[in-house]
Amino acid sequence: MAVPPDRDDQPVREFPSFTADLHALADWLSACGVDTVAMESTGVYGIPLFELLESRGFTVRLVNARHVKNVSGRKSDVLDCQWLQQLMTYGLLSGAFRPTEAICVSHVGPVRHLS
Repeated sequence: MAVPPDRDDQPVREFPSFTADLHALADWLSACGVDTVAMESTGVYGIPLFELLESRGFTVRLVNARHVKNVSGRKSDVLDCQWLQQLMTYGLLSGAFRPTEAICVSHVGPVRHLS
């Protein structure tokens, strides 16, 4: 995760994916004065973080990785998060489609297979 360089002495940090770590990430973003977060769409892996940040009052923009591709060449998570942060700072990111909460609720009950 990256914040603008003037917000923290260590503007790029890595957080594990356990619940306590996601809360620590949200706390850090709050301490840095961040109110809007851009996340690359990573399938189901980003859903817990997305939902946690949203529940903590952040505006979360889910962005399509194809639309924010950096210059071809070396790729790393650090470079990607810094690139997203920079695009966000300049107002160049728009959120991708995200269904409403009612649609996102998982199916409860047995799944029936047709044969």
